[in-house]
Amino acid sequence: MTVSVIPPIDTAAQVVPAASEFREPPREAWYCAKSKGRLAPGARESVTILGEQLVIGRKRSSEVFALRDRCPHRGAPLSQGEFDGVALTCPFHGWRFGVDGQCLAMPTLVHDDATDPAQVRVQGFPVREADGIIWVYLGSQPAEAPPVPELMLQSAPRCRVAVSVLVEASYDLCVLSLIDPGHVGYVHNSWWWRPTATAREKTKDFVPLPFGFRMTAHTAAANSRGYRLLGRPQTQVDFLLPGQRIERITVGKRTIVNATFATPIDAKRTLLTNVLLSDLPQLAPLALPIRWAASAFLRQDQDILELAQQGLERKPTMLLMGQADRLAQWYFRLKRDYATARRTGTAFHNTLAPERLRWRT
Repeated sequence: MTVSVIPPIDTAAQVVPAASEFREPPREAWYCAKSKGRLAPGARESVTILGEQLVIGRKRSSEVFALRDRCPHRGAPLSQGEFDGVALTCPFHGWRFGVDGQCLAMPTLVHDDATDPAQVRVQGFPVREADGIIWVYLGSQPAEAPPVPELMLQSAPRCRVAVSVLVEASYDLCVLSLIDPGHVGYVHNSWWWRPTATAREKTKDFVPLPFGFRMTAHTAAANSRGYRLLGRPQTQVDFLLPGQRIERITVGKRTIVNATFATPIDAKRTLLTNVLLSDLPQLAPLALPIRWAASAFLRQDQDILELAQQGLERKPTMLLMGQADRLAQWYFRLKRDYATARRTGTAFHNTLAPERLRWRT
């Protein structure tokens, strides 16, 4: 994969990513599979990531698991069969599979049948649970991949809100919306957040992270009314591969973590998930309005991303210009370098350097 040379930050040259890079998210990454509602012991659900249909569930002993949601016998989805907290039963012929994917029984076999169920296995996938989120890894050697993000607070969360929306748009287009400062005053033009008429010049400092970059801590924008309700707190924003935006807002000794994750469902659909965690006591009774605001934000992104996708279907190139688009250029560089490292079996090194960027929003 190739990307046009990224220009200095004061150059308004264009960067046109190749179509293949625009459409293909990496398999070698952790993706958010479930963020809303508790998966109780003995429960299971079907999810789709990168076109793979998976069944995720929780064992009696509370650990979570992830398997390909397909019985190798006749292809029936295991998620539609019974699960007793120990094994899944295929709804077609009753084949039973342990949560490690090992076939335990084939009920149609007679006692002297030479067939050995132990020779049959359903593919399993690495799975982790953190901060109430279930993450699944579809590639190989997850130890070399960007880690599952940590949304840790100094104390137990008083408020947790999770919302998601399925967007009919490609993964990269959706990821770019997470790090695009220019669209905020237009797409999220709301009286209660940031009206377009209040646009002003912003200056932000960025530093590289092992698998991404950080907008360093700064006082929140004065033209963001939502931030003003918190008394102009300090905010820091991380972007991490494959598509994770994690904002940490500090209010005195308390913290609000506002994280958004992109999960590729297939080539044309992306799930955007927003999770807010806070140990700020004042937010506990505001969970419903926070949920409404978060849903409104995601729906606004959904509407514009689906419109943009229609244009990119006709001509799948983007014109990235000015310092406001530097973050998009950085994303494509990180993605290219990470893909190269995985393909060649070498360690990934982030080549970004600290920079100060200016834009108007």
